[in-house]
Order: sequence, then structure tokens, then C-alpha cells
Amino acid sequence: MIFSVEQLRQLSPRSLAALGADDIAFVKRIDVDGRPIHAVHAADGTRIAAFDSRELAFAAVRQNDLEPVSVH
Repeated sequence: MIFSVEQLRQLSPRSLAALGADDIAFVKRIDVDGRPIHAVHAADGTRIAAFDSRELAFAAVRQNDLEPVSVH
């Protein structure tokens, strides 16, 4: 199913978390102890891994048959 931007904005937090839960992993740059890392999160927001580079994070996500999506 394809959602419009407006439809996505109206999803409840629970519905949004379930969206793509089996297909998508989110990659977000964060700072840990003053050091930038790239954290991988499941669709529900649970951090599942962290890597030193965005490229390595994306590669690991793809190796696990998921589609990586950047979060800013």
C-alpha cells in the first residue's frame, strides 16, 4: 500500500511503528560519548546495532534482507 504524505502524518505512533516492520531498518547518526556513530533501529524504534560508518550500517542492514532508510 502506498501512503500520501498527509496520510503518513495522520498515522498513530503504533501504526507508524508497524509500517514496514518486517522490511525496513532505520539508520540514524547519533553521538555516543562525543563520537559520531550510525545506529540501526527496527521499525518500532528499538536500537539493534551501531556502526562507525553509514556505509557499514547500510551494508549490514542489506545483509539481513532489510531495506535501509536514513533518518535525520
